[in-house]
Amino acid sequence: MRIRSTTVLAVLRDGHGAIGSDGQVTLGTTAVKHGAVKVRRLFGGQVLVGFAGGAADAFSLFEKFEGHLERYRGHLKRATVEMAREWRSDRVLRRLEAMMVVMDRNDIFTVSGAGDIIEADDHLAAIGSGGPYALAAARALARHSDLDAATVCREALRIAGEICIYTNDRLTILETGSGGGEPHADTAE
Repeated sequence: MRIRSTTVLAVLRDGHGAIGSDGQVTLGTTAVKHGAVKVRRLFGGQVLVGFAGGAADAFSLFEKFEGHLERYRGHLKRATVEMAREWRSDRVLRRLEAMMVVMDRNDIFTVSGAGDIIEADDHLAAIGSGGPYALAAARALARHSDLDAATVCREALRIAGEICIYTNDRLTILETGSGGGEPHADTAE
């Protein structure tokens, strides 16, 4: 059975960033978890990261990426390039079918194990099963409203959850500059 999970969306507006994800994990045709947390704060809360793939893989990649952030003193672009290089060249890591979105107050990058690094053109990036739906909704909201980054992220993820069967409304939203601590669940009403 194939595990399907994750919709992760990153939004950058007016120097503020937000990253969010839904909480659903699906095994075959069954939702086996509803409140999974797929986004994290790294480097003292200055960098936000979201992951699409297996949980064990996520922890390994978050740890490796945080090591690169420490090594390059929080320089997101350099840490991202080094992470992609290591991910692509490592025999074990390169077999992971996973993707990451990393962001700070200035940039958003999508990173894959194939060595791909995609810088967001429009300050929006999404990955996972519901990623295309969340991205489309975020683009419409960003173009036609004055909503802040966290609100665009939250509402776009809610819309994705209404469309994608692998996405639910148990959201976790993190914002840049909001300090450390644990992510909070933002359950839709």
